[in-house]
Amino acid sequence: MMQAQEIMTKDVATISGSATIADAVKIMKEKGLRALIVERRSYGDPYGIVTETDIVYKVAAFGHDPKKMRVYEIMTKPCVTVTPDLGVEYVARLFANTRIRRAPVVEGELLGIISISDILKKSDFVEKPKSEFELYCEENPSALEARMYD
Repeated sequence: MMQAQEIMTKDVATISGSATIADAVKIMKEKGLRALIVERRSYGDPYGIVTETDIVYKVAAFGHDPKKMRVYEIMTKPCVTVTPDLGVEYVARLFANTRIRRAPVVEGELLGIISISDILKKSDFVEKPKSEFELYCEENPSALEARMYD
């Protein structure tokens, strides 16, 4: 089974909780992202996340000024995180059960981010790797025929 670390995005965009929503929108637009990880204030502090959905539902929908509102006012903190060795199947199940679309990959520090897009585009759940026997039979078709008549 593939692990989160194998398909996560390692280049993670972060933002300070004290940054304005306008700053967050600018970064998201420039980098083509749908979420930013909110930096921790200290080592023991949990990570947060701010998404485009947060911005639309909590800022734009109420006519708030994005230049005056701060990320910490709308972010989700603590956010759901995954460890790098968690199997992709379990990440998908976690996303389904918590109704989230992405999560930071953390092991003491921020290592990456994994999203439902990563699971669909990079994982092997659609095309399972072939077993050694299947590979052997492809290379040696007569071996399969011989087993059929045993």
